Amino acid sequence: MSSNQNKIFKEQYYQDKLWEYYQNNATSRFDLSYPRLLFLARLFSPNQRILNIGIGSGFLEEKLLQHGVDVYTIDPSEKAIKSLQHKLNLESKAKIAHSNRIPFDNNFFDGLVMTEVLEHLSDDILIETLREVYRVLIPEGLFVGTVPYKEDLFSNQVFCPSCGIVFHHSGHCQIFDRERLYFLLTLNNFKIEKIQCRTFPDWRRYNPRLLFKSIARYFLGRIGEPLVSPNLYFKSRKLS
Repeated sequence: MSSNQNKIFKEQYYQDKLWEYYQNNATSRFDLSYPRLLFLARLFSPNQRILNIGIGSGFLEEKLLQHGVDVYTIDPSEKAIKSLQHKLNLESKAKIAHSNRIPFDNNFFDGLVMTEVLEHLSDDILIETLREVYRVLIPEGLFVGTVPYKEDLFSNQVFCPSCGIVFHHSGHCQIFDRERLYFLLTLNNFKIEKIQCRTFPDWRRYNPRLLFKSIARYFLGRIGEPLVSPNLYFKSRKLS
């Protein structure tokens, strides 16, 4: 194994360990992501073949299935994949894999979702992943997702008293703004339809005070206010 391959292996190993815990032992951390996942699920039409990378709690897969979408998913966590296979009857459509080695054929998917995933990838894995996304999408296939907007990685670092390692509490290692995300997507032959700074409030809140907070959060997100931890939402298509 070359030194670069060894580096990539270590990076993936630590990310896998971190998210093995979150996905199987702390699924409540995904509760606030449900409005974002509902928004993304509505972008696709019934009978489209869609791949989601990074299952989280499996909520997105569940909503896509309810919408009549032909759902596929990959994730490094064997336990999370087996749980989803059992829960949603996905069988071989749910596979244990990393984003830079997608185990499906060329031009296989109508669309692909990566929401809050790209920021976890090192530079080498990020480029390999975007090439894989391009490979498995059909021409004009839809590639959508979100990343944190201008995150301050340093302020979100934590210290492990057991091993002495300082690391980002969620394993983030990339910072994105509009210009960088646009550059990465166009560099890898995607046509940009939208890159938008925004939040995803829960509009189901009927209490007037909570509704007002959702409205305020939405508008603060549109101007990129760090206080509300905004996302960059992107919508792009594979150039044929």
